[in-house]
Amino acid sequence: QLPLVESGGGLVQPGGSLRLSCAASGFSLEDWAIGWFRQAPGKERQAVSCLRSIGGTINYAPESVNGRFTISRDSANETVYLQMNRLKPEDTGVYTCVAGFSCYSDYVEYESWGQGTQVTVSS
Repeated sequence: QLPLVESGGGLVQPGGSLRLSCAASGFSLEDWAIGWFRQAPGKERQAVSCLRSIGGTINYAPESVNGRFTISRDSANETVYLQMNRLKPEDTGVYTCVAGFSCYSDYVEYESWGQGTQVTVSS
């Protein structure tokens, strides 16, 4: 398994921003597709966004995210970020980063999963 560690979650007011980080340990993120999933309380896990190893991104939740989230990679620091702006209460959930051979909308298709980081959007 490829060790992935998320950070950056927390409590934020509606309209605020957070930047989640997904750090790799012992392997290069450039060789893998890295994605983010989220799971809201009482709901199924949902694919949010994915960054291909060859470049390019896939937004799996265009209606709910609506251009507010941006995935990016810092190769020098072996970290993938999910910048989340204009956060809404419905963005609350556990956000998990994943690594795979390609981008998939199905969580189980990936090779590795982080522990997840809690994001709570509330006033």
